[in-house]
Amino acid sequence: MLAIRLQRTGRKNDPAFRVVLTDSKNAAKSGRFQEILGSYNVKSGEVLFKADRIKYWLSMGAQASDTVNNFLISQKIVEGKKKNVLSRKAPTKKRKELKAA
Repeated sequence: MLAIRLQRTGRKNDPAFRVVLTDSKNAAKSGRFQEILGSYNVKSGEVLFKADRIKYWLSMGAQASDTVNNFLISQKIVEGKKKNVLSRKAPTKKRKELKAA
């Protein structure tokens, strides 16, 4: 199955990400991907997508990761609800307040 996911690039403490199309069995750091579909620079907040290519691959059956899906929705490339990408194990503010009470 094809997946559209983020691949980290950039130096230590200077994160930048590529949006790549890859086989879902490939590791994210393997460097084996079929096509670069965009980029995301964390420090500047710049998000660039090749919207036509992303729509094409989604129509061909590729699945976007949860984070990429949220980016696509916020950029209005696809429609739908955003997915929760936070870990279930991560403590939330409400849980901390409930434990304190």
